[in-house]
Parts: sequence; structure tokens; C-alpha cells
Amino acid sequence: MKWPENGYCAAVPATDAHLRTLADAYGVATEYWDQAGARVDVSDATVRAILHSLGVDTDSAEAIEAAIAELPLRHWRRFLPPFFITREGEGRRAWMHVPHGDPARMWVELADGYVIDLAQMDVWVDPVDVDGVLTGEASFWVPDSLPIGYHTLHAVSRARAESCDLAVAPARLHPERILGQRQWGLMTQVYSLRSHASWAMGDLHDLGDLAAWSARELGAGFVLVNPLHACSPVSPVTPSPYSPVTRRFASPLYVRVEDIPEWNRVPDRGDIEKQADALRAANTTPDLLERDPVWAVKRAALERTFAVSLDAERQREFDAYLAQEGVGLIDYARWCALADRYGPITDDWPAEFRHPRSAAVSEFARTHADDVNFHLWMQWVTYQQLAAAQRAAVDAGMVVGVVNDLAVGVHRAGADAWALQDVIAPGVMVGAPPDMYNQMGQDWQLPPWRPEALADHGFRPLRDMLRTVPRTSGGLRVDHVLGLFRMWWIPEGSTADHGTFVRFDHDALLGILCLEAHLAGAVVIGEDLGTVEDWVQRELASRGILGTSILWFEPERDSRHWRRDVLASVAVHDLPPTAGYLRDEHVRIRSELGLLSTDSSTEYTRARVEREEWAKSLIDQGYLNPSVDLETDTGLEEMLLALHRALEASAARMIGIAVTDVVRDRRAQNQPGTDQEYPNWRVPLCGEDGTAVLLEEFMADPQAVRTLVLGR
Repeated sequence: MKWPENGYCAAVPATDAHLRTLADAYGVATEYWDQAGARVDVSDATVRAILHSLGVDTDSAEAIEAAIAELPLRHWRRFLPPFFITREGEGRRAWMHVPHGDPARMWVELADGYVIDLAQMDVWVDPVDVDGVLTGEASFWVPDSLPIGYHTLHAVSRARAESCDLAVAPARLHPERILGQRQWGLMTQVYSLRSHASWAMGDLHDLGDLAAWSARELGAGFVLVNPLHACSPVSPVTPSPYSPVTRRFASPLYVRVEDIPEWNRVPDRGDIEKQADALRAANTTPDLLERDPVWAVKRAALERTFAVSLDAERQREFDAYLAQEGVGLIDYARWCALADRYGPITDDWPAEFRHPRSAAVSEFARTHADDVNFHLWMQWVTYQQLAAAQRAAVDAGMVVGVVNDLAVGVHRAGADAWALQDVIAPGVMVGAPPDMYNQMGQDWQLPPWRPEALADHGFRPLRDMLRTVPRTSGGLRVDHVLGLFRMWWIPEGSTADHGTFVRFDHDALLGILCLEAHLAGAVVIGEDLGTVEDWVQRELASRGILGTSILWFEPERDSRHWRRDVLASVAVHDLPPTAGYLRDEHVRIRSELGLLSTDSSTEYTRARVEREEWAKSLIDQGYLNPSVDLETDTGLEEMLLALHRALEASAARMIGIAVTDVVRDRRAQNQPGTDQEYPNWRVPLCGEDGTAVLLEEFMADPQAVRTLVLGR
């Protein structure tokens, strides 16, 4: 099936013509192509619900006609764009709106204060009547010589003056300059990889130890981890790292308390240490991880540590961190303090606290200053330990270091949804349309940005997030990178297969991502799996953003023909580890949970055929013994090794080896499309016999890792 270059079909479905016009103007698809290449028409009800979430009235024919009449005026009502972006070495036209015939001037103030006057272009644009004022559009040329970075665009007319941020993004990122020919690294869920010192779940000290060991002993260039975003500060703690309360700040749940300098000066901490010992005793069991008891003890320890005064140097560091993060951190800390008092669901709070700029919130912060400061301090401590893990990785020789994972969204009632509510779409959630592995689609229960509102705010929430996350890492994996182009929106009350795509300004979003990565010196990996058009992958590649190749999802079984500019791996956290996948765990789980749209026998047959076809390909390429018996454990072990030989033979710039594959774990970390039905994100690392594997035991056997890295 050939996809249209813009990702949408030119033909139109049988939907109301006026509604379709309105939907197209707001980037709402009235049809789409599914993964099988079939065209799917979107219902009018879905289109109306999505438009309503964007603030468009579609309740009557008259309302729709009025909204259509307003469409051309949306642009003309602006004096200046809310944000202007261009690329290194590329000139672009900038515009401003003034009463027709009035003089206009525009200039750029660079980050260093240098001023560049812009030349007005001889471009005729027909004037438009805007609320009784004939309005013209003056054009100015932004030259191709501006340096990479953030600057300011100023505009002035006879009666008005405004400015907006101007961003110059790099023409492209250059991951090859960081990675060289190739880097390999381990992939792990930090919480699942415990050590003898862990408090019943892995922490940032464990991450630093794993990174440093794999670099020194094995030459690893990176370690890829699950999202470390902050979760709720009060129980129950949501296990999913992909449903955080904020994407900008990290979870204190991962802090190693003993690494905080002030901990040693906490008086009478014997009771905390006794509780910590009890938590450590759970490290040797394969039982599911329980975050609530861990957080109860860890928070108590953090509260006591916070009560210890900082020395002068530490206070200066804390103050510098607060200045660096600004109002976004304050909003987060205020939300946490309110959540401590009223619970983590903002809809349950008293009405006066439901907007971050209300007088009641300011008064609450004043009267609960210690509570707010505690959450500010916890973020600082977490930030320091994230930075320490990255330093440990780089000091041990890692080229990249820690690669953080950026979740696609946030909890609908969390800190970001509260603090950034002016740019969040109400009444809809994002997810994914049906595909082979999730035949009913996915509803991730995450509210999306409103594209126009995000632009109106100069993309500031996105910029702040993308600036903060890479500060403590060497790379960033963007989950569901298609979300920078379009997202699958599902109206509340609908099932996941009754959604549609909503377009975003991908040129601006990609430009901001590349600019922040460039400033941070970070490698960027886009998770471009699922229903992704070829033109999207080409656009990402042209920007120097690496893609993602998962062996099971590759239509070409000869790995030598895979894309070069990717992070390639056999395993992915949304499927069971390879030892489990080869034993049909992915079918068994979905069958038992009722997630199949066909009968289980059909799916088991499909899995067997897939396994046999892969085996034949591996035999043909010389990676697998032709006499292998896939009905035996020995045969499946041989196939696991052969799959990693194929991975090693690919041209991929980055190769990821799952820690779960090293120890032959079989249990899936996550089953998409489930919440409580499967113990997502609570599975500790275990060996093939089901016993717990601790970090020290893992590091005692470097040959087990070498076997998969080298495929032999």
C-alpha cells in the first residue's frame, strides 16, 4: 500500500462537507489508513467530539458555519506569530499584521544581545477586513546566517509593539559524531534490577553501577532505561512509568537515601534502617514489586533528611537548581503539597485549588511553605542522583551514557495536567489504533496537547520539558515519536478503535526537539513502530533522529538490509522477553485476558509459523544450525542466540541488549491494553528458573552479556 506524502488520503468519506472542512482546518482526520492498508472512515460523532475538545462548537449547523467563517481570521487577528522557528542555514519569511498601509519594522535580538534589522520584502498579500479594520500583512526576511539557539523577534507598527521567541534549530543532528560506527548497550527497567542495597526495587545508584560496570568490563556505550518521570507523591503509587504525573521532573522513588550527604546527620534513624532492612529482604524473592510500602519508608527517610540543615555549599547548589528550573518546578511542588493534603486526583480538590494561578493556591503555598519546599528539595536530590549516574557512566568510558525514555503523555489528573491545563485537551485521551499485537486498539488514558494552544504559548511547556530531561543523560528515546506528527485521539466514553488522528505542527516540534538535543549534546532515538508512514521515517532521518528496529516487527528478515540509523534490538518491553516470546507467552497472556480478536488456536498457529519462518531465515543466513529442534528448550536457546547473531550482523548504529534476555527471563514487563488485568511494571528481574537475579549476580557473569552482544 502506498501512503500519501501527507499521511492522509486525498479522497473524502461520506461525512458532512462543512464538518469535514472544519475538521481539516483543525487537523482532525475524517479518514485514515489502517496497518493493513485499508481506508477507514471516521464517524461524524468522533469528529464532533474531537473538535469540541479543541474548543470548536459543532452542536448545530449554524455553529459549524460560524466556525468556518472564523477560520481565515484566526491568522489575521495575530499581530505577530506566537513563536517563530527556522533552521540553521535556511532563511524564512516572517510576517506581522498592521492596518493596511501603516509602516512596520522588524528586527532580531540575538541571545548575546546583538541586533539585526530585517529587510522588508516586496511581497503582496491581499489585505483582509478584520472586525472593520482593513489589515495588511507585512513580510520580512529572516536571514540564513542566524546562529543556532533561542533569540527574540521584535515587531513594531505605528500603534503596537510585540515580540516572540525565535528559534534556530540545527539543520540536522549528527549522531554519528557521537556514536562513531556503532555503540551497543543494555536495556533495563530500573525498578526491576535490584541490588543487595536496594530498598525492594532498583534505584539510581544501581543504575550508575550497572552503567559503569558494563562500560568498564564490556565496552558498552549506553544504557537505556524506562521513563523515570515522577509518580504520585501519595499512595497508591501508579506502577506505570508511562503514566506519570509530570514528564519534566523525575521520581524520588528512585533515590538512594544513603547517598544523600545529610542522611548521615539524621538523628535516631534506627527505626528507618530497620524498615529498610525488611524491604531489602524482599530483594531475593521473585514476588511482584509493591511500590507503596517502599515509598512509605523512603518518604519517611526523606522527610527526616530534609529536616537536616544544608551547609553553605549545599545551600548554594540547591538555590542554583531552583533558579534553573523556575516556575515549572514551583508549580510541580505546589501540586505535590496539595496532593498530600487533598489526594492526587485534582478533580477531587476544592474548586479554588483547581487552577495553578488562583489566589487560593498562592495562599496555600504561603501557609504550607515547608511542605512545598520539601518537594522542591526532593526534586533537587533526585536531579543530583540522576546526574551522578550519568557521571558514573561517562567516567567509566561510556560514549553516550544513560538514555532516558520520554513518555508520550501524563496522567489525566496529575501535576502537568493541572499546571498546564491551558494547553491540554479536555474530554479526550490518546492511544493507538488497532494493530496485529493489539487488535482492539489501545487507550493510554493520557490527555494530549491542544496543538493550537501549545503554539499560542510559544511551545514553552514542550521546550521546558525537553530542556530538563536531557540535562542528566546522554540520550533521549522519544516514545511514540509519531506523536510529534499526529496522535490517535479517543473521545471519553468511546473505545480505542473509535478514535481518529489529529495533526501537529511537526516542523516546529521536531525543530524544538533537535535544538534542545543539540544544546544538550544528546543522541535522540524516535520510537517509530506501529502505523508509521514512510515519509515520517524519512523526515526523522533527515533531522538526524535515529529510528527503532525491533527484530520481530521487521518485514525484512535479513538484518543486513535493516535501516542503519536506528537503535535495533530483539526485545521490547511491550512483548515478553525473547525466551518467553519463543514459548508463545505473548499469545498466552492475550488469550487469557481476552485481548484477541481471533480464536487462540489461530494465534498460536500464527506464532508457530512466525517462529519457523524466522528459523528458516536464520538457517539460510548461517546463524542457526539446520538440525535445530524448536520443540525443545535446547533448540529454543539456540534460536535465541541466533536471533542475537542476526542483530549483531545488522548495520544499526545502536544495538540494544535486554537485561531480561541475558538472564533468560520469560515474564513480560507490560501487556499493552491492560491496567489491573496484568501486573504491568511490577515484575522483578528473574532467571529462567524463576528465581530473583540481583545486580551483583548479574555483574558476576559478564560472559553472559558477551554471548548476546557477539551472538556467540
